[in-house]
Amino acid sequence: MMRIVIVTIFPGMFDSPFAYGMVKRAQQKGLVEIEVVDLRDFTEDKHRRVDDEPYGGGQGMVLKPEPIFKAVEAVRRSTEPRKSAVVLLSPQGKRLDQKEVVRLSGKEELILICGRYEGVDERVREGLITDEISIGDYVISGGEVAAMVLVEAVVRLIPGVVGDEQSVREESFITGLLDYPSYTRPPSFRGMDVPSVLLSGNHEEIRRWRRRKALEKTLSKRPDLIDKARLDEESKEILSELIGEQVGKIEGERQ
Repeated sequence: MMRIVIVTIFPGMFDSPFAYGMVKRAQQKGLVEIEVVDLRDFTEDKHRRVDDEPYGGGQGMVLKPEPIFKAVEAVRRSTEPRKSAVVLLSPQGKRLDQKEVVRLSGKEELILICGRYEGVDERVREGLITDEISIGDYVISGGEVAAMVLVEAVVRLIPGVVGDEQSVREESFITGLLDYPSYTRPPSFRGMDVPSVLLSGNHEEIRRWRRRKALEKTLSKRPDLIDKARLDEESKEILSELIGEQVGKIEGERQ
């Protein structure tokens, strides 16, 4: 069973997100244990202060090292890098991608530290954390939302959490491509019809159509993913056709 501990100054933020859907089911099945820890419980002054002004001056406040070290040391069960990771959610961290999610899903214990204010005392980075992760190049108020994103992404990869594990393996960013378009009933809606190939019952044609559409969507919306994707010979052939069609369209517009 994976154990996830979240260290935060706003523990109440996690009550609702983890009380529904897949994360809730994973906890009920005993596949993951999630514990939310209030950083203020590890302070020693009567005001339960977790932050202070930065040395040297400047704007904002900085999270103090003592409460964070105490919190992590109190909850951590393993110090083996293979089994445990202490993750700081921070805009300065490595950008989260599926490869990183897969790596973290292999740990037995994740301790997530939610940054706040102007950040954390640098000694936390130097002496405590093993990983620093950002969910994107933009600013949010703290690491709590980022922690929720990371938990959702990691938990769904735990065996037994998602009923159809094949669907997880075929998702966007697992295969290296965006997903193909999906349709369901009714076959016609407000003049928009489901592609006839999906109604044909020909599984081989459907498989090839989906592969082509996944490549087409990726080439159009996220061409940067193409270079990293592991493509088989069929996919390379389809990609070559799509690129040829694009080139032909551009040349036709120039004439």
